Amino acid sequence: MLDYLVAAASEIFTPLVLASIVIGVLIGYVVGALPGMNRTTAIAVSLPFTFAMSPAAALSFLIGINKGGAAGSAVSAILLNVPGEPSSVVTTYDGYPMTKQGKAQKALKVALVASVVGDVLATMALILLARPIAKFAIGLGPIELASILIFSITFIAAVSGENFFKALIAGFLGLLLSAPGIDAETGLPRLTFGFLQLYDGVPLLAVAIGTLALSEILFQVDRGWRGGYQNPRKGVETKDARDSSFSLAEMKQVAPAILRGSLVGTIVGLLPGLGATLASFLSYTWVRRSSARSETFGKGAPEGVAASESADNATVPASLIPVFAIGVPGSLSTALLMGAFMMHGLTPGPFLFRDSGEVVFAIYLGMILASVALLVIGMYGQKLFTLIVQIRATVIMPTIVFLCIVGAYMEGGGMFGVYLMLIFGIVGYFMKKLDYSFVTFVVGYVLGPMAELTVRQSLILSNSDPAVLLDHPIAILFLLLAVFSIWRFSIAGVRSSTRDGSQNATTKGGNKS
Repeated sequence: MLDYLVAAASEIFTPLVLASIVIGVLIGYVVGALPGMNRTTAIAVSLPFTFAMSPAAALSFLIGINKGGAAGSAVSAILLNVPGEPSSVVTTYDGYPMTKQGKAQKALKVALVASVVGDVLATMALILLARPIAKFAIGLGPIELASILIFSITFIAAVSGENFFKALIAGFLGLLLSAPGIDAETGLPRLTFGFLQLYDGVPLLAVAIGTLALSEILFQVDRGWRGGYQNPRKGVETKDARDSSFSLAEMKQVAPAILRGSLVGTIVGLLPGLGATLASFLSYTWVRRSSARSETFGKGAPEGVAASESADNATVPASLIPVFAIGVPGSLSTALLMGAFMMHGLTPGPFLFRDSGEVVFAIYLGMILASVALLVIGMYGQKLFTLIVQIRATVIMPTIVFLCIVGAYMEGGGMFGVYLMLIFGIVGYFMKKLDYSFVTFVVGYVLGPMAELTVRQSLILSNSDPAVLLDHPIAILFLLLAVFSIWRFSIAGVRSSTRDGSQNATTKGGNKS
């Protein structure tokens, strides 16, 4: 382990890598602060620019974007009552009331401290838990791994949206999208439609940039989003110097909320598919109910901001635990990061520590340094970020489209990559319009090759005899959980549709009368 640490330190503590970490956090923070933008878009657009980096530098850079984006989304939530991401909706409950009271700077400082503490604690959890879980996962055979992957896709589909069937369809479409290329068993091209560029599979960047970044631009244009949001000057001004400071006494006051939020965020982040939004809601509810000042929540309580932001940011490192340990992403951002691992020749999962231990420790160091960079950038750039939220959409949109085209072209396929990116941009736009889950689509695409391999190995080992499952209780458990997820959430979806239909019929009947 000491050898890994020495090698990791020599990899990370170089001017170029340190600069890439700081730039990654800065990009994430700025994008997170912009209303309508999100860290997933930033990661997707930034992926092609990591080709020239070492694996540790590239992943530290991308994780820095993820961390910065999670923290930056609180800026617009607090100043404008417009959350940068869904996970920051809860931050608006108390953050924006503080802004209207002239305490915007205090609210931003509370959010920053909570974000950094939650991030650091969850990073420590990642370092402590990922390796032991990976050691356990090494003992699992292909039958167990196949069942875990099947359960992961069904569970993520179950919790990623209101319509379970649409989410499940999106997951299977993602699996289908991973099929083109050279068949590993026969060595023959499969579903390439005569395109040599598809012999290595459908390019990750074309899928990621198109479905996540370009589709968002198309959706925003369709909504008629013009001109950006203006920062209310009244909310940024402070009536008293104490309204912009965050004293040690106030820090002690919000400390329990931060610790509770960090715990909730870490636990929720561990479970694929649940997401930061749920973590923020659970943390806020817990802190409000346990507070002696519960009546102040929703009216500008700093503890409310701290609870939401600590949970939100704790999910970022915690969601990497299943990626490092068993190779299963649980969110859009971790699916993209898992794709980045594979782009740089790393295989996420139980063998990552054995085959690339020095890279893992370098990423750990990079994540810790990213937390430090997040604190420094947040503290000294606070006033700048209050101006960034005023940038007009007419500036942001063309810039992102340009970066999308450059990124798709840089992957190596030339204009073929750009055309694919445009196609997936349109596909992603209609998926968003029709409420099909991006999460299960991208996770299905990323997990597709591993799922196919483990299922094929399982069929060979069992001679296609399902009775072999009786000797694999772990596989039976996860398959039963997958079946239960399908049954439970499909029933819930049917009931919800029936209830909505009844309400619509009642409304129409009332209108006629």
